Amino acid sequence: MNNSDPRYDVLIIGGGVTGTALLYTLSNYTDIKNIALIEKYSDFGLVNSASYNNSQTLHFGDIETNYTLDKARSVKRMADMVMKYVENEKKSESSLKLFSKYSKMVLAVGKNQVRELKERFPAFSQLFPHLRMIEREEIGRIEPRVLEGRDPEQEILALVTEDGYTVDFKKLCHSFVNNALRKNPILDIHLDTKLLKITKVEDHYMVNTTKGDMKASVVVFAAGGHSLMYAKSLGYGKNLAVLSMAGSFYTAPKVLNGKVYTIQVPKLPFAAIHGDPEVHNSEVTRFGPTAKPIFQLERHNWSTFPEYWKTFGVGINPIISLLKIVFDRVLLSYIFVNFLYDLPVVGRRLFIREIRKIVPSIKLDELKFAKGIGGTRPQIVNNTTRKLEMGEAKLTGENIILISLRLPAHQHVLGMPIQMLR
Repeated sequence: MNNSDPRYDVLIIGGGVTGTALLYTLSNYTDIKNIALIEKYSDFGLVNSASYNNSQTLHFGDIETNYTLDKARSVKRMADMVMKYVENEKKSESSLKLFSKYSKMVLAVGKNQVRELKERFPAFSQLFPHLRMIEREEIGRIEPRVLEGRDPEQEILALVTEDGYTVDFKKLCHSFVNNALRKNPILDIHLDTKLLKITKVEDHYMVNTTKGDMKASVVVFAAGGHSLMYAKSLGYGKNLAVLSMAGSFYTAPKVLNGKVYTIQVPKLPFAAIHGDPEVHNSEVTRFGPTAKPIFQLERHNWSTFPEYWKTFGVGINPIISLLKIVFDRVLLSYIFVNFLYDLPVVGRRLFIREIRKIVPSIKLDELKFAKGIGGTRPQIVNNTTRKLEMGEAKLTGENIILISLRLPAHQHVLGMPIQMLR
């Protein structure tokens, strides 16, 4: 060990929106000064935080029908922090356009969904006072193509709010870093720096990287699916595995004015099909995501194939868990159909049926597969319960926090616990 290796109070691994948000939070709201961040790529936010790798949505829990009221209350508290941050940045002289704002609604189609949404509204309207329940006529005024071509006898209902934030999370990463450096100019930022190994040595961690060795009293991993790989190397999370789900999208010329979500299937941990305007181009509507399992921790990056298996684990327990999860009748059907959506020619013809639940009159020639768009959402598998862990996962140990956030969980980035870092 080299005694000249730099030692930090806190070392953050990962330069996506979670890691950079923690950098900003620690710099602005604690007295910790000796902080560093390492990122293996040449820029911030190039993986799941890139706009082409996620649905660009700041989730509050108002139109996400798979959220319970308690879950929505927690998510809203976190999302409000990000909302206030980006709104404040808009008022500043920042040249970064971090977000666009649109209306957003969740659309119920058919008698059962309409009843479900009506039952949901009273409690959620207390938490979200700007949320309104609207019927066919007003739905048509806000989103004309939701009504165009729809059976006039079909029951529809929607919950709508004007507070729909479409966020460029990569630019948000840069904003966090810039503001962190303004507050604490001595921060150490190491790009193009890949973590090779981490070990616990007495009262600190020894961190070996491609740019040399570092020491840290506290380490926070904010590296998506990779976090669990590092956790296992330190003896944490041995009962967990990662199921990487790749999401793809289709695009069309502007057919929606804002965000339109559909009712979530309760048993599925994956987002229901929805339509969103592109964050920097409202003339394009993006539909998705699809979902299919892949054996990589990062989409389109085959170098993460062996890392995936380190994270998943080789043994009978993870295999049994995976088989039990995948061969669930509902999930198996869902995965099979979503695999077809990504196929040339046939995929577009199948996927348009889902989109027509939102835009009945959309034509096949309006729709195209968004090549190169769509990232990976790490779903945590619990090998003890043999179930998928819904939402984000966090492990804590001796002066260490390991975070594996699945998309879309960006609303949690300013709500990270910092009490153990003081």
